Amino acid sequence: MIIVREAVPDDALYIIDFQLKMAYETESLSLDYHTLTKGVHAVFENPAKGRYYVATENEKVIGSLMITYEWSDWRCGQVLWIQSVYVVPEHRGKGIFGLMYKHIQSLVTPDSGNRGIRLYVDKTNMRAQRVYERLGMNGDHYQMYEWMPEH
Repeated sequence: MIIVREAVPDDALYIIDFQLKMAYETESLSLDYHTLTKGVHAVFENPAKGRYYVATENEKVIGSLMITYEWSDWRCGQVLWIQSVYVVPEHRGKGIFGLMYKHIQSLVTPDSGNRGIRLYVDKTNMRAQRVYERLGMNGDHYQMYEWMPEH
């Protein structure tokens, strides 16, 4: 049975490992382990930065994601951004992300102050885009731009 729950600090090593793998898999990028470890622990130390959620099967962590927050003055509430999604390869195609997404959707209620969900996806990741569309998301409104200086 798959269970989705908020991550706890003991899950950090899984999340760090998943992020190392995801960055290399999606962008051929080798992340700095020390910086990543500090970044993951910073979220656990300060929930205002975000929250991690994990999917487990028989208590083994098989997927994770992070949510961060964007204030929307238009909606007078926050938008949850899904980031850092990873599902272990042997569990892909089994609806694990869909279960995690539905869990995040359950956080968007009239009384919660959460007004919706956003995420970004690499333009070339057609598989992920099809999954997001099947879950009812659309990419109709915005295109994202970024500037990230090298350090």
